[in-house]
Amino acid sequence: MKWPTSVTLVRHAESAYNELRQKKREDSLYDAFLKAFELDHRSPEARRLALEVKDRYTLDFSDFEMPLTEAGRNQARITGKHLHEVISPPDVIFYSPYRRTCDTLTEICGEWPGLKNVRMIEEDRIREQEHGLALLYNDRRVMHVLHPEQKELRDLLGPYWYQQPQGESVSQVRDRARAVITMLIRECAGQRVLMITHHLMILSWRANIERLTPAEFIRLDAEEEPVNCGITHYEGNPSAGNDGKLELKFYNKKLY
Repeated sequence: MKWPTSVTLVRHAESAYNELRQKKREDSLYDAFLKAFELDHRSPEARRLALEVKDRYTLDFSDFEMPLTEAGRNQARITGKHLHEVISPPDVIFYSPYRRTCDTLTEICGEWPGLKNVRMIEEDRIREQEHGLALLYNDRRVMHVLHPEQKELRDLLGPYWYQQPQGESVSQVRDRARAVITMLIRECAGQRVLMITHHLMILSWRANIERLTPAEFIRLDAEEEPVNCGITHYEGNPSAGNDGKLELKFYNKKLY
């Protein structure tokens, strides 16, 4: 079989940005901003509220340096404590170089000591989508009010093809995932692989392995977004296809 024996993808634990998103959802200011945005994203009121949201919800981290919250560390510890119950010990671990993925791996290894002897490889191609200019606002809609032509471009192209300024489109992240799949076929056939990665990379992996269309990809993102420390697991089936096949066994499993 040309494929790994198994591939397990784990999303990083809760980060400061994930916590920020939840706080915004519970804030009346943000609710008022969303209503103004839907009414007219070019209006003076939408701009005033966008600036207030930006000031209230600024993070002093780059996406690369985004830390875990204490709740996130606890998610990772519990996941590490029980991960051996749902997967076999991996032969190799690939991890994104971002701080939140590295810290998630550290916490998991602390609860599953046997992982410390496994070969670990930092792989920058499994990082999160590059957000470019949007990172300065920590919110796509805020950026679109302050740069309205970007909203109009996204509306024209759709969320799959739209490329954030100085960032990436969803399709470009999916291209990175294709490159990683090729690498695993070349270097990890017959091995058990564990990846500590990000939301959009997990969706890109599924889209590539399962041959999802752009529309199916966006639906999956909207309706079944990967959860923090969610586990997605594929097993190789040597009898499927000409050279075997990876088959999805479970998606978004939480152990905490």
